[in-house]
Amino acid sequence: MRLIKQMTAIVCIIAIFASFNVSIYMLITARLSNNFGDATGAKMIDVKSYLPHDDDSDLPKIDSSLQLSEDLPVLDGAAALVPVYAAIIHNVYPEGCVTFEGGEFNDDNYYGENFAPDSAMQYKNTVRGYKAIVDGDTDILFCAAPSQDQKRYASDMGVELVYVPVGLEGFVFFVNKNNPVDSLTTEQIRKIYSCEYKNWSQVGGANRIINPVTRLEGSGSQTAFESFMGEEKIGRKSIFAITGASIGFSFRYYMDGIVENSNVKMLSLNGVYPNAENIQNRSYPIVAQFYAVYRADNDNKNIPVLIEWLLSEEGQTIIEKTGYVRIK
Repeated sequence: MRLIKQMTAIVCIIAIFASFNVSIYMLITARLSNNFGDATGAKMIDVKSYLPHDDDSDLPKIDSSLQLSEDLPVLDGAAALVPVYAAIIHNVYPEGCVTFEGGEFNDDNYYGENFAPDSAMQYKNTVRGYKAIVDGDTDILFCAAPSQDQKRYASDMGVELVYVPVGLEGFVFFVNKNNPVDSLTTEQIRKIYSCEYKNWSQVGGANRIINPVTRLEGSGSQTAFESFMGEEKIGRKSIFAITGASIGFSFRYYMDGIVENSNVKMLSLNGVYPNAENIQNRSYPIVAQFYAVYRADNDNKNIPVLIEWLLSEEGQTIIEKTGYVRIK
């Protein structure tokens, strides 16, 4: 009799655990498996693919009339613009000007950790890059417009920065490829991020919670997003939003040409798809300039020379060949 009771208790415990696991699967796992996945999984730029004067790099080559050999401006920039300033070095600077701690590139070099201090190429990304240009560690920074905090830091340090537009890029929103929504209006996007719209069915999609994802404060894409939102305040999303289908944002070529995530798709805005032609003719509604930024008091004689070349036909060809849209 005692053995029967023990066996019965064991069976009951097993049944309880089995029921719990089935419930979790039905309530969460099964639902998420058909929930358009997370569209915003972080992917790092492969800096190794954009190393100047490297036979294995993906950088374009042109016959540049400008060749610098001394007083080389140190170039730095956002992750999305690594191909641009690396291509400038590749075409204008001499071999051997890009150097590394330990003598060679480190595959763990996600944020430029092993570029040597004397290297003409650095990679600090937007947040650290704006600090570096103000502090005088970089000569020209390739970035989107600065955040208010970045402007304030320059002002507090008594530094005047010069912003020269050198190219155009589309600011895009993207979702998982299985999401049936292909197009939204700018007003719908704002209502999603203000959390007025909380379900994809409110914008013509499936009955799924919307998970609006933002980026790191001070990053180029987050600053561009806040500019897009204008006076509309970013809402506080539900704690259950993480179980929903995500929407994220970035710059077009970073998504389409650099990280090349086949699991996501860019959305049309107001019925216009963010391709190069629609960015050039400004029919796509969110077109951003990106800049070559330098200190007004920087006396490196090659800074204005390089800026002038960037705005020439050759420089604009480099902008175009690296996947961006020429400003001229």
